[in-house]
Amino acid sequence: MSQKSTEAQGRNVGKNYAVRLRCPYRDEDSWVILQNRTETLEQVLRTPWDFECSLHGVQQEMPLEASEQEFPRAPEPRANPAQRSKLRPEQRSSKRASLRMPVVVYGWAKNQGAFHEDTHTLLVNGSGGLVTLSAKVEVGEALFVVNKNTHEEQECRVAFVQQESESKTKVGLAFKRPVPGFWRSNPRKARMAKKIQVWVRGVDRSGNPFVQSAHTIDIGQSGARLDGLGYLTGPGEIVQVKRGWRKARFRVVWIGQLGTSQANQIGICCLEGNKDIWRVPPSESETHKAK
Repeated sequence: MSQKSTEAQGRNVGKNYAVRLRCPYRDEDSWVILQNRTETLEQVLRTPWDFECSLHGVQQEMPLEASEQEFPRAPEPRANPAQRSKLRPEQRSSKRASLRMPVVVYGWAKNQGAFHEDTHTLLVNGSGGLVTLSAKVEVGEALFVVNKNTHEEQECRVAFVQQESESKTKVGLAFKRPVPGFWRSNPRKARMAKKIQVWVRGVDRSGNPFVQSAHTIDIGQSGARLDGLGYLTGPGEIVQVKRGWRKARFRVVWIGQLGTSQANQIGICCLEGNKDIWRVPPSESETHKAK
């Protein structure tokens, strides 16, 4: 009886699992061998595991799939817990580049609430970037990042958090999908200086609805810069901009700081890509491009 019990215990403590984990920055899968685990297969699937990505370092994700290995083959007992499967070159994302670029990161964090922080990038690639933040964010939280050079915005997810000092953390941001040209320093399309009277409707910071007259400073295909709104609204808020009978919904991506030349200004990005409320005559647009 004791011999059978010993054999049963030997079978229970020697479970090995193969789990497939995906780097949050891109669709690169890593197979990790978990050796001598006491968890059940269901518990393994419901537990986040550490693994090493070739580009982004140590990550922690839930398994996409897992299977129990009944008996290990000869080479497998020496497998590295962060062992990766070989990937074809075309599966890999763009390489990381060291780049210090001014950005705005904003959103809502569980341990911070709503926040809006000016910071800069440390490393970037087409799938995201590494920034420093004072805000206390957690892996998995959804945020927005704004390139201050182009005023373009991307929704992203916190994929990595590492304490750098008492007040700062390094945060890896992963785009929902690769955006190779997001980190450029020049706008995709030149904006045209144009003063157009508009009406802006939204909800102020106290939760009260407002309708405010404003005017554009410059306009582009996907957004504009407005003057005359001050601190009525904030980054991330949705407003309706109306010109004559035409109107569209925009997201506020930045607000000018007091004491600067951009005080009382906001930058907006159109949420309805098929709408053009500016309707600038083609001849006027071509004249501006020629300049």
